[in-house]
Amino acid sequence: MRFPSLPRPRSLAGQLFAVQAVLIAVVVAGYALFTYVSDQRQAEDAAVRQVTAVARSIADAPSVRSAIHTSHPTVELEPYALMVIRDADVDFVTIMNPAGIRWTHPDRTQIGKRFLGRIDPALHGHTFTETYTGTLGPSVRAVTPVEENGRVIGLVSAGIKVEAISARVQGQVTALLGFAGATLLLGAVGTYVINARLRRHTHGMNATELSRMHDYHQAALHAVREGLLMLDGQYRVALINDGGRELLGLGAPDTDLIGSSVADLGLPAPLTGALLSSEPRVDEVHLTASRVLVVNTSPVTGGERRGTVVTLRDVTELQSLMGELDSERGFTQALRSQAHEAANRLHTVVSLIELGRAEEAVEFATAELELAQALTDQVVAAVGEPVLAALLLGKTAQANERGVELVVSEDSRLDDGLLPDDLSARDLVTILGNLIDNAVDAAQGSVRARVTVTAYASDTEVVLRVSDTGPGVDPDHADLVFQRGFSTKPAGPGGRGLGLALVRQAVTRHEGTLTVAESDEDGEGGAVFEVRLPLRTPTGGSR
Repeated sequence: MRFPSLPRPRSLAGQLFAVQAVLIAVVVAGYALFTYVSDQRQAEDAAVRQVTAVARSIADAPSVRSAIHTSHPTVELEPYALMVIRDADVDFVTIMNPAGIRWTHPDRTQIGKRFLGRIDPALHGHTFTETYTGTLGPSVRAVTPVEENGRVIGLVSAGIKVEAISARVQGQVTALLGFAGATLLLGAVGTYVINARLRRHTHGMNATELSRMHDYHQAALHAVREGLLMLDGQYRVALINDGGRELLGLGAPDTDLIGSSVADLGLPAPLTGALLSSEPRVDEVHLTASRVLVVNTSPVTGGERRGTVVTLRDVTELQSLMGELDSERGFTQALRSQAHEAANRLHTVVSLIELGRAEEAVEFATAELELAQALTDQVVAAVGEPVLAALLLGKTAQANERGVELVVSEDSRLDDGLLPDDLSARDLVTILGNLIDNAVDAAQGSVRARVTVTAYASDTEVVLRVSDTGPGVDPDHADLVFQRGFSTKPAGPGGRGLGLALVRQAVTRHEGTLTVAESDEDGEGGAVFEVRLPLRTPTGGSR
């Protein structure tokens, strides 16, 4: 025959409740059993002490000795024995002669009959106890001699029935079981309350489901390439995945960061400030030593602030490509502008020819051609690196449209093929392009607005220097100008202050130096930014 099985609790909280309820029941039952056995033993010991004391008291009573010497001891001893039974709360008191013939007994029909049980130790002057089944049933009894002048003249036995002892214990056990039941009920209620709270936290899932969710959680964290950082309510790291460690440069995956404060991670101040902010941040661009990150933060709330979830996306390559795209776009615009100017000049030449002034037309066309060729020859002669040469030509046209003269100094000399592989043209475009854009912004609107670019290479380093005729840089802001978000101009829709920060990032990545100082060119003031990048051979030595 198969018994129907009880349904197992589905949730982890239900399983814990069942286990805790069974555990409490077992503990209470075990304690009740132990107490019952202990109380039974204690009750028997108490009964032994009681009957021994009663028997000794009767044996030592002078009236008992006097009654024994009478011709009919029962007449005086029987009322006395019944009184002791009533007052001492025992079940029987038997007084007998040395031969064991009873003088008293609760059942008068037993008087004159022989005592059932041992009496030999008492006849030798010893008091002893035993559990014996007599005329009244099983009882705990004590037998003691009545002595006079060293001679045993009688015996006294006092006893309590075993069922009376059990009745005493039963009352104690009933009270114990009531207390145990109340304890079990209280424990069950407390366990239910605790597990109801646990059920809310585990969303009713059992241990298998929680374990599976944890496995998926860990696999997803390691598989996601984007950075994920979770902070607790005190802005300490509660969780970080491999992508987050890599993007923030926080060491190998085995480095223990859990519990570390955000302020102690050594991150750039603007990024640390964003992570410590209580307000959500959406698609904020921040720079680390080697990366451009898009940061999003979202507070975790549940009646109170519980922490922050931070996501990180690496847009370093995208930012570099955008810089190159901006340069290409600027170069295209410069070509379009030059094409427009060339069309104007061509119309001028055609008009001069139509007017019959051919010589003037030739002179005009020759002069314009020589001017354009001279600019190109100057840039190409100074900078043989094709990417930088194209950048300078495009920036020259852009600056010219904004009323700023861009000049490549005579000290410039950067031949093609000189740069090592680890110093990419992309990084040089990022550095020089942003420095020129910043200088053009500063020089625009000034008297004799001009930007001077110097680029040359020595045996050990590449030097890029950009000076302008703008208002210059406040010495108090000399270091702040390279921080993300700093700008002396109003912020546009996309924000400002990123260009110089990208320059410093690229320079730092190549272990170079970046400085800013006041320009003394022609006594017109302005600022001069200088970048020095070390040249290395493929094996790491100097070239």
